Amino acid sequence: LHVLESEGGSVQAGGSLRLSCVAAGWTYIGLCMGWFRQGPGQEREGVAIRDSDGTTNYADSVKGRFTISKDGAENNLTLQMNSMKPEDTAMYYCAATWACGRAWSSPSIFTYWDQGTQVTVSS
Repeated sequence: LHVLESEGGSVQAGGSLRLSCVAAGWTYIGLCMGWFRQGPGQEREGVAIRDSDGTTNYADSVKGRFTISKDGAENNLTLQMNSMKPEDTAMYYCAATWACGRAWSSPSIFTYWDQGTQVTVSS
């Protein structure tokens, strides 16, 4: 199993971007998958997660602006980012593990990571 993520990009404040992620090599039960981000000099933080039972969780900073959803197959996800702000600028990482529960925002419970992609929002 390995995680593959689409490329990020640059957008002006108020604009939108979409990221995709797939857990390649795994077609069985659903995984807990989602996105983390890390800005310069900052810790990695959970952005949005879809757990193995379909439950979704979001960081307070992105609620109402970002939407994580399944894209066809069970372990294919999309993160739609709307009304983006300069503070959304970061390296975004897709991650996967077996189940998350209340620990969904903790990077330490995730086993599989991609190399990350840069998202830049200009003011």
